[in-house]
Amino acid sequence: MLKGIPSILTPELLKIMMEMGHGDTLVIGDGNFPAASMSKDGKLVRLDGHTVPEILDAILQFFPLDTYVDAPVTLMSVVPGDDVETPIWDEYAKIIEKHEPGKKIGHIGRFEFYDETRKAYAVVSSSESALYANVMLRKGVVKE
Repeated sequence: MLKGIPSILTPELLKIMMEMGHGDTLVIGDGNFPAASMSKDGKLVRLDGHTVPEILDAILQFFPLDTYVDAPVTLMSVVPGDDVETPIWDEYAKIIEKHEPGKKIGHIGRFEFYDETRKAYAVVSSSESALYANVMLRKGVVKE
């Protein structure tokens, strides 16, 4: 163990985050997300028993978001006709604002989200039970 690093961030996930470069994407999937079939080259990190907000909060302590794109955070839009509320998106907005003030959140359709996930550097699988709780993060540059 190391001081100051949340225990939710496994050695495997920390290694992946360190390997990633500017513009690479990391997807955090909810419990219904097909994470195993979507992960490229088997870069799948399972964080069973954890929710997306707690994972997102821990990751954003160390993960810079891209400043060269309009929306470095992308969510999966609700499928038209699907009567689902998404209060978890408000939680995401608060977490993002806490760590990366002013960063925008974009939305893309389900199948476009799947296509982008197949190109992602890695996928994190959670036990999140909220629907449409998937989030994609585009890594930025550390300027310190």
